[in-house]
Amino acid sequence: MSFLRLQISFLRFRAPALGDPGPLSNFNAMKTLFSIVLALIVITARSQVTIQWGQTQMISKTTLTLQVVVNPPMRRGTPIHDSIFTALQALGCDYVRFVPWLPYPRLGVAELKENVWDFSVIDPITLDFLEATKGHSVILNFSTIPAWMYKTAQPVAYPDDPYAVFWDYTQGNVPRDTTYGEIARYYARLYSWYTKGGFTDETGARHGSGHHYAVPYWEVLNEVDFEHGNTAQSYTRLYDAVTGAIKKISPGTKFVAMALADPNRPEWFEYFLDRKHHKDGVPLDMISYHFYATGNAHQVGDVLQYTFWERADGFLNTVKFIESIRKRLSPATKTTIDELGSILDNDNTVPDRDPIPDDYWNLSGALYAYTYLGLAHQGIDVVGESQLVGYPTQYPSVSMINWKTGRPNARYWVLKLLKDNFGPGDTFVNSAGAPDAITLQAVATAKGRRLLLINKRDKLVRLVLPKEFDGGWLHVVDTSTGDEKPAEIPITGAAIELKPFAVAVAGAHFLDTSRKAIAGIPAAFRKKREK
Repeated sequence: MSFLRLQISFLRFRAPALGDPGPLSNFNAMKTLFSIVLALIVITARSQVTIQWGQTQMISKTTLTLQVVVNPPMRRGTPIHDSIFTALQALGCDYVRFVPWLPYPRLGVAELKENVWDFSVIDPITLDFLEATKGHSVILNFSTIPAWMYKTAQPVAYPDDPYAVFWDYTQGNVPRDTTYGEIARYYARLYSWYTKGGFTDETGARHGSGHHYAVPYWEVLNEVDFEHGNTAQSYTRLYDAVTGAIKKISPGTKFVAMALADPNRPEWFEYFLDRKHHKDGVPLDMISYHFYATGNAHQVGDVLQYTFWERADGFLNTVKFIESIRKRLSPATKTTIDELGSILDNDNTVPDRDPIPDDYWNLSGALYAYTYLGLAHQGIDVVGESQLVGYPTQYPSVSMINWKTGRPNARYWVLKLLKDNFGPGDTFVNSAGAPDAITLQAVATAKGRRLLLINKRDKLVRLVLPKEFDGGWLHVVDTSTGDEKPAEIPITGAAIELKPFAVAVAGAHFLDTSRKAIAGIPAAFRKKREK
């Protein structure tokens, strides 16, 4: 019975005279029944999706990828080491960003003392990363400059334990070599260690590594707006020095610049992207900047389901402004958003915090999918989810791996679902008919026609897809899949249900790369673990 017919039937019902309890009781029962039926109608309401395959919106040039931040659970011999690198290899992403960084000086700085080089704890994780990403492009970013290269009141002390957290390593605002030549030579030697078999140090001594990996991209530092008192001017001089030193030994290397933590800094983009501020011949290959939605773990179902999207939309507006600057000053420069995700409040300051709600991982995965779509529509080249591994004291809410079990979580599976189905060269076409809770995008890909669906709300939503999807499959990551791969649901009659915070891809003919099992340990990792 349609909603209109129910309304008419109810209006035709005549209430009994006052004081007649029997009929009144029946009347109240009828009202209750009507309320139940009406609620069922609202719950089971279905929106009809329509797609205009002949109406092209744009051709995508966006690559989906991730960043890998060095953390102690990644070292060989930990219970989850093998699972981490197997999961990374299974993604098969390009432009994978690798960042040893400041909380672990011995894991990220190869020359902690002047002319004393030590890769003994750096190499195992770095080599496992390079092996897991072989055949794919990577962006290396050894983001922490040796502290002794900066002027400080006294030498910076750091823990002997390479796996102990130390947040105060990056001290000093003035480099002792104000030309940045000393810093530049340090990074050229780092690059040579992994790509040229070794290097010669400042004293003339040779350090051999035997490593000859392909490192097509080098990112010059991370979140430079938050370290060493950098300005756009000082960073530009540092960037020119580092890229010049690496170009001397590897002319084909490309570079990524800035990695701003706060992209709401137009003065940085205006200055850096203006070639008159650089030395002749300095490449401006790619710029990068970051975005994280934030919130409280207790607000997932009632607040964050609204505020996450507002913050994402705010970021997308910022991107539009930055793009206007880039296109005006350096249109050939590409862009990677190489840290994109969400961070819960007090992530690192409450070691005994309440557990992160299970549905948070789905909400965060949906946020990545939603922001990817917005960035793809703006022509952003690379969108990197952050980050492969986090754990308590090291941004646990950003992790794509369950740090207790080593299993990929919903954030990982959303990336894999998107990457396996979408990429550069796809044609985005017009589509309509989704309720406000749903963001959708119809895409013509080399694998066939696809429909990306994102449920932004903590509620079940029902949709009717176009008839061409009848008999196809829906691959979905939602609150029911947990740390498992995407569910595979047959589409019967083109009607589907999307659970809260679901990310789904519908298609009639899948090349089902998501069926590749994340199981077993690649031989390269087994051999390294046994050494």
